[in-house]
Order: sequence, then C-alpha cells, then structure tokens
Amino acid sequence: MMKTVQMTIDEELLKAVDTTVRDLGTSRSAFLRDALQQALKQLQIAAMERQHIAGYERYPVEPGEFDVWQNEQIWEKAA
Repeated sequence: MMKTVQMTIDEELLKAVDTTVRDLGTSRSAFLRDALQQALKQLQIAAMERQHIAGYERYPVEPGEFDVWQNEQIWEKAA
C-alpha cells in the first residue's frame, strides 16, 4: 500500500532531482523511493559492520587461530 507524504526540500536539491529523473525517465516518487531504500540499506550495512567490529573487539583473533588456512592463501603462479 502506498501513502502520500509531504516533505520540505531545498530548491537546488529539487532542481537536481528533477534533472536526474528527467534524464532517467522516471518520476520523483520512484527516484525518492529508491533513494530512501538505498539509504536504509546503507544504514543497515553500517550497523552490521559496527556489530562485526564490536564482536572482534570483544573476542579478538587469537594467535594461531587461523593458521590452518594459511596455505589456502597461497596462489600458484600459472605456467
């Protein structure tokens, strides 16, 4: 279900959006929906990255923990 919303936007930004949507052959609404979805996805990714970093800060990698994978990182040169 779609909802209609009103928003306040700077004139210069609106001009840039209008130029872009004209060039893309889309509408303001579609462009802004896509932009909002991408912004939300980026925020979600940033939150997961912070979680990942916090996990490694709480439980740092121990010396030797990944030694079993050391040989997997060596690439043979093609003949």
